Amino acid sequence: MAEQAPVKSNAIPPWGSADLPEPVPLSWRNWASFIGPGIVMMGIQIGGGEWLLGPEVTAKYGGGLMWIATVAIILQVFYNLEAGRYALYCGEPIFTGFMRCRPGPRFWIGVMLLLNSSALVPGLSTHGAAMIASLYLDRPVTPDDRWLITPLAYACLFGVAVPVLLGGKIYNVLQHVMTLKVIVVLGFCLGLGLTCVRAENWWSVFSGFAKFGNVPVQDSQGREVLTNGFVEWFNTGHWPLMSTASIVVVGAFAGYAGGGGLSNSTYSNFVRDKGWGMGREVGAIPSAIGSHNVTLSHVGKAFPLTESNLRRWRGWWKYILTDQILVWGPGCFMGMALPALLSMQFVPHSTITAAQASVAQSIVTADGLRHAGFSPAMGKVLWIVALFTGLTVMLPSQMSILDDFSRRWTDAIWSSSARVQARLRAHQVKYIYYAILGAYLLWSFTFAYFFSNFPQGMTNFIANFNNLAIGVTAFQLLWINHKLLPHEVRPRWYNTIGLAGCGLFYLGLTMLVFWFKLLPSLMK
Repeated sequence: MAEQAPVKSNAIPPWGSADLPEPVPLSWRNWASFIGPGIVMMGIQIGGGEWLLGPEVTAKYGGGLMWIATVAIILQVFYNLEAGRYALYCGEPIFTGFMRCRPGPRFWIGVMLLLNSSALVPGLSTHGAAMIASLYLDRPVTPDDRWLITPLAYACLFGVAVPVLLGGKIYNVLQHVMTLKVIVVLGFCLGLGLTCVRAENWWSVFSGFAKFGNVPVQDSQGREVLTNGFVEWFNTGHWPLMSTASIVVVGAFAGYAGGGGLSNSTYSNFVRDKGWGMGREVGAIPSAIGSHNVTLSHVGKAFPLTESNLRRWRGWWKYILTDQILVWGPGCFMGMALPALLSMQFVPHSTITAAQASVAQSIVTADGLRHAGFSPAMGKVLWIVALFTGLTVMLPSQMSILDDFSRRWTDAIWSSSARVQARLRAHQVKYIYYAILGAYLLWSFTFAYFFSNFPQGMTNFIANFNNLAIGVTAFQLLWINHKLLPHEVRPRWYNTIGLAGCGLFYLGLTMLVFWFKLLPSLMK
């Protein structure tokens, strides 16, 4: 086969060329070779949705809305597959691919800045601080505890930045931390679920993944109840009017189920840094300590379309499929289901009052465990363990947000700036990464002070804004994979439909929230 022409760009140099490295065949003997980006993404994304919004939704509606998570996770699998496809082929993250398109890097950097706005809201560190404060005070926090939560949020932000200084490749640290997080969090939830959660709650949650069309509506007394939209349309000929009071929460639930926002796009960065496909030829972002032999090329490398390279491509594509279909997807379903089980079982026992309504749902669950009828000693132990598990959720996820923001903008600058390409060598990319990380930390310190009393409001804002981000970038990712990649490695028709469905789903949720919540506020 003839070699494809290099991609042209008005600012970013064309791809280099190299043969695709040979993948190690997937087998149980080398299982460690495919523990990579999927489990890192799973660890990152067991955060706001699974530990905060999932329990909140199930505590209010039972398992009736879990079908939203089913749709979100399946559609995000298609998104991740296509992000991985681009990185496998050329070793670049997908945002570099965006910047290769018209009207050029400056335009796409502006779009990225807008879509990345939710990353400027440090909600998870504030939630983590609230859990530490609850441990210290031996009770759920209230708005009057801001004096303690704010300095703890600062300490959390500083503490989660320390691990990314180590490890040779920053990716290596993330993989170790997120693997440990997945084991601890899902292990705790599964153990407690198997021993303490009633069978009807298990059925409610897991059957809820298939209850497509359930939506919250208001009954004649003004109470929120669930009804199935398809059944009502069949019986009456019209769709039910969804409760506007729940639109933001439902949108946030979909936004956090699985990944959401620009976090899914980072899968391409991790594929590169793991060294899958052409990522092995491009390199990775080095850490501050122990990274003497780690380098990163300014631009990607594509492989000639020879028979041997296409054979290797099929081998690497199995890595992506295994990572997403056998690791990330099932892990996300379990990450949504298990915390929801605990919420349904133990929230009714909580002593949280109306004055503490802004307390994170994970703290409510921990309080419910404490008062669920166990002995006083066991109740105290479960309260402590549940809060520590919550910290294991929140703080590594906040660390990943620091890395994600810094990584995205490092790659953008590293590839698009002619001055940087001329002045910095392949091992010096860490200077940009840590400069951005430091600036982001300073911003987060400031933001945490003003919003320490509104952690749940921050969570809802982040999730709904993330819907816009993943909706827009889904269509742009579809465009670059059909335009920039050669025919032999482009998405199949079903991948195209799945990724387009992802964009439509999340943009549709964005329009619902805008039309029913934001627009009426603006019209007042």
